[in-house]
Amino acid sequence: MPITTTVQRLILAFSLTLFTTGCGDSANDAPADTGPPAGCVNAGTSGATASCLSPTQTPEYYVDQAHKYFDTLDVDQPVESVPTYGERVVRWEWPPWLFLTGYEPDVMNESAKALRQFDPSTVPVRDCRFFDVQPFARCYVVFEYEEGSCPIYEEFVFNDAGEMTFIEAWSDLPGLAPTSQEDRWGEAADFPRLSTRVPGLGNANGRIDLDDPFMAEAAAGDADIASLVTRARDFWVTWAQEVQAADADFFAQGCGW
Repeated sequence: MPITTTVQRLILAFSLTLFTTGCGDSANDAPADTGPPAGCVNAGTSGATASCLSPTQTPEYYVDQAHKYFDTLDVDQPVESVPTYGERVVRWEWPPWLFLTGYEPDVMNESAKALRQFDPSTVPVRDCRFFDVQPFARCYVVFEYEEGSCPIYEEFVFNDAGEMTFIEAWSDLPGLAPTSQEDRWGEAADFPRLSTRVPGLGNANGRIDLDDPFMAEAAAGDADIASLVTRARDFWVTWAQEVQAADADFFAQGCGW
């Protein structure tokens, strides 16, 4: 076969390939519009929920931030080891703990210093893992106090800047833990967490606004969100009231002593 004919056929074949590739069905070639992630509510608004966000940092970053949080409560760790908190970070601890136990970075940092001084603990046992949906970091830990061990399951939500915006904790004891052998890491669609229901944690900066209309709407239909708003409006007063109302042995209940 003449070389010129072979070259011509190769050119023709290559041209046909380009033509068929470029002239495909544009509707089929376009990326599918999958819509917002599962659990995302109010996407693209000030009231977007945490599930609207995707990870922007490495898995190691989120796990490290979780460890730094526990470092603040571990007297064996340097006091300089502190996570990067969001402007309106929330710590919510389910009973027998006292619901809203931290709000905004100053409270988080000062309360950690006070606990180190007056109720010291270590956190030698930690199993923290990354998840590609919120909460991005989830941990099983064991606090050690003078009275004994205290097992806890804890989750951490982050904004796009990698700041920690919501911390949620439960006692890891029968009857108190939200997890099960079938769902060890809270991956079930109906897992009973608050963090993914709160409006604002999924907006551009992950900052909640107690006066946002989306917050008011959510609070009207969700007693836990309503309780969060009430407590956050006057943190120290409502926290003190919760302490006074708590059982005298609530700490022992939560730790299983």
